[in-house]
Amino acid sequence: MHSYLIPIAKKFKQEADAEKAKWMKGYMLNQFDFYGLKTPERRKLSKECFRQYPLKDLEELEMIVKECFQLPQREFQYFGVELFGYHKKLWKKSSVKMMEHCLINKSWWDSVDHIASEWLGSYFKLFPEQIIPVTSKWNTSENIWLQRSSIMFQKSYKKETNTELLSKYILHCAGSKDFFIRKAIGWALREYFKTDPEWVKEFVKQHILSPLSKREALKRVV
Repeated sequence: MHSYLIPIAKKFKQEADAEKAKWMKGYMLNQFDFYGLKTPERRKLSKECFRQYPLKDLEELEMIVKECFQLPQREFQYFGVELFGYHKKLWKKSSVKMMEHCLINKSWWDSVDHIASEWLGSYFKLFPEQIIPVTSKWNTSENIWLQRSSIMFQKSYKKETNTELLSKYILHCAGSKDFFIRKAIGWALREYFKTDPEWVKEFVKQHILSPLSKREALKRVV
């Protein structure tokens, strides 16, 4: 284990809760092991670590995050996502390679959506020239988590949302039978509904979407 991770590993073990860990593992369909830390507790411990042990080298940072995605306990993946997000000032254009690595390793909705929130929106604002080459590749890939990310990366953009791109990516995946893709389509539309409800309602009206996507998109309709 990288020396940077030893202090937080000790804290996670000290605060571990076997009963909660069992429940969390079951909730995630037994795909991952857990220490059993609740999100507020885990984030408090993580932020203390970030402040106490700041990193200054991108290569080392990315190496630590990748190791987090190799460790068995799910809390390490959450820690890695938040650690990398905390050090945005170190990001470079090439950082998207590591982001993609984490999207396709130990993939599930929790880590992928966490990455979308903590990394993708900020990364593509820092490097807008990367939006088309990267997200178009993701959208047309056969990996559902990359497809989901192409649909979700703009979810915090509000008025800055590129609706033409959002439409294109949604429609390319609209026929998918995958639950997580259908859910992502609805969620992305629901988020943009907060900014432009009429655009979303018209989009849903004009295009064939799954019942799940429609239901999620229009949840805020009174």
